[in-house]
Order: sequence, then structure tokens, then C-alpha cells
Amino acid sequence: MRLRTSLLVENDGRHLLVDSSPDLRQQLLRHGSPHIDSVIWTHGHYDHFIGFGEFYRIQKIPPVFAAPPVLNYCAEIFRFLSFEKGEIQPYEPFQIFGITITLFLVKHPPAFTCGVLFETDESRVAFTSDTNADIPRKSLDLLTNLDLLLIDALVPSHITIHKHMNYLDACLLAQSLSPTEYRCIHQSHLIPWDLPHLGKDGDIFEFI
Repeated sequence: MRLRTSLLVENDGRHLLVDSSPDLRQQLLRHGSPHIDSVIWTHGHYDHFIGFGEFYRIQKIPPVFAAPPVLNYCAEIFRFLSFEKGEIQPYEPFQIFGITITLFLVKHPPAFTCGVLFETDESRVAFTSDTNADIPRKSLDLLTNLDLLLIDALVPSHITIHKHMNYLDACLLAQSLSPTEYRCIHQSHLIPWDLPHLGKDGDIFEFI
């Protein structure tokens, strides 16, 4: 099974969720229903934020951080919920749960879309979210000395989609950035199961 992409980040006993996919309930149940302390939205596409409604009557609705265009759009969809909202400007680092987080622009036309860089004393991890290979130079310059890169690879190498990377695009970009490890995520049903560097539902990475 391939579920829609959400990323759960844990540090200092707190849980930060990046994107709230439509499969969020199933994903959280699989991992023991952790309490979510905050959420980041990368962009306003259904498969990346609509699962936020699953928090209703399950726990206190967590605060959400996002770039202003993303926050305004997604929060309007969930205007029936009361929750804290934090506008975060791309390329301006902020601190949460002992992690320095920087949103960076990617290219996912026509949606305003950000990737996310996570930094602690022990690790540097980046999540590209949905993007094609034409990522701005300013963003690529942030993605150096990474311990882990999670990178969009929607379709096999022989298919071209203008707003996503295919598997070859993703691998070539990862190799140019030279992270210690990388995983291709956001895969469609068209991606074979046995390719190298594929992320899988429930993958866990530890940095101590």
C-alpha cells in the first residue's frame, strides 16, 4: 500500500507533522496515535492538507505554520475549526521543539509550494514536498551537508509531468546534492516497488 505523504518529526518528546494527508487517521493509528503538537503545511493541494479535519474531537486542534499564501488558503477550508495560525516566511528560520526550521521555495506550478529544512545539533534533514526539478538556486544552496533528503518522485523515469519529478529526476538531483541518505517519496502507483532509494510507508529514521 502507498499512502499519501505526511512526515512525522519527533524531538524532545514533541511531535511535529508536516502535511496532513487524507490518509492521516490510518497513518497515526499505525504509529500508536501520537499526540500532534504542531503542523506545517507545504502547499494547498488536497492530498497534503485535507486530513487536518481528522483532529476534530480526537485531540485539541494543533497550531499550524505555513507560508502566508498556503496558510490563508488552507485555513479558509477549515474555517469551522478553531486553531492557532503562524505565518512563516520562506528562508526565514524559526524554532520549534528544539528544531530550527526553514521553509524554502520549490517549483510546483501553479501552486505556491515550500519544502522544509530541519536542523538540530545532530542532523540536517530536508523534505522537498511536491516539486519539479527546477528548484530555485536559493533553495538548493540550503540543501548542503544533509543527513537525509526526502525528495518528490511521482512517476517512473520514462514519464514526464511538468509539476513533479520523475524517479530519474529525483535521483539525479539527490546525487548532485550528495546527502548521506535520500529517499524518493510521494510515489504514484506507477512506480515499481523494487527501485533503490524508495521511501516506504512507516519508514523511521533516527538521529541522536
